[in-house]
Amino acid sequence: MATILEPGDIEAAASSPPFLHLPPNNLFTLRAQRLERLADEHPLADYLRLVAGLCHVQQQLMDDPPATAPTDLERLRVCQQHGLPPFAADSLVREGVWLPFLEALLQRYPPPARPAVEKALASLRNANVGQLKAWAVALVSGQFTLLPAALVPFLGAALQAAWSHWLLGTPNLHLKPGDSLSQCPACGSPAMAGVIRHRGKYNGLRYLVCSLCACEWHVVRVKCVYCEQSKGLEYLSLDDDRHAADQAPLRAETCPGCHSYLKLLYLENDAEAEALSTDLGSLMLDMRLEQEGYQRPAPNLLLAPGSD
Repeated sequence: MATILEPGDIEAAASSPPFLHLPPNNLFTLRAQRLERLADEHPLADYLRLVAGLCHVQQQLMDDPPATAPTDLERLRVCQQHGLPPFAADSLVREGVWLPFLEALLQRYPPPARPAVEKALASLRNANVGQLKAWAVALVSGQFTLLPAALVPFLGAALQAAWSHWLLGTPNLHLKPGDSLSQCPACGSPAMAGVIRHRGKYNGLRYLVCSLCACEWHVVRVKCVYCEQSKGLEYLSLDDDRHAADQAPLRAETCPGCHSYLKLLYLENDAEAEALSTDLGSLMLDMRLEQEGYQRPAPNLLLAPGSD
């Protein structure tokens, strides 16, 4: 039976913002390039360059993925039918379908000649499947203390490549909002940051960026994504002589209700900004907000909180 839309319904549908904004196929190349530029004269230059090298390998995994089990089409159908994340990290990470991506990353990554890096890679190569799964479960669930901090960027890079590969390799995805505003509709992982877009039909809209698969989903602005209140939100940025406070390309939305914050990238002020690289390049802002009593629920899977 055909459904006839009334004029008001047609107008509402036409004005509804697009729910999804998927990342580009060259996402990891863009991240690597941005990190390499940010590394110049940065106090964490060595770390940013290490992550940039990992991003280049992540792009190789996207362009030439390892042989893995095909996508479970029945799982996709059921998940989309019931509005569930089709690539749910809490279940897929336990199934180990991502392990070929870790194996390929360890084979293709040209490590810098540093004992700490060599030791971390050896730990991953020598670990059995059960241990690798346990570490991965801890990482995607935000339990960073349950795995060695030195393993985080390498394990996180493999997981991100696997989930982004599935996200971008699956056509005609129909995703619905998660249980919370900050939950990725594709894999159920928490958001890493937000992006205020500035072009075409996305102009002025806020999209949250998944910490795992890099899916972006629309969430209205001026609302805490954790407790959903709008009163008293403030926007803080690092001191920068190049930008006025209200024109800073990176600002943290702080909530007085739940004492949390979320970093926001304003692309109208920096069109080349990218969430993960900007996050890693602005850890001084995290330190300032922590000193002021704010908590950060948003993880970055390439950096263990509190690690050197």
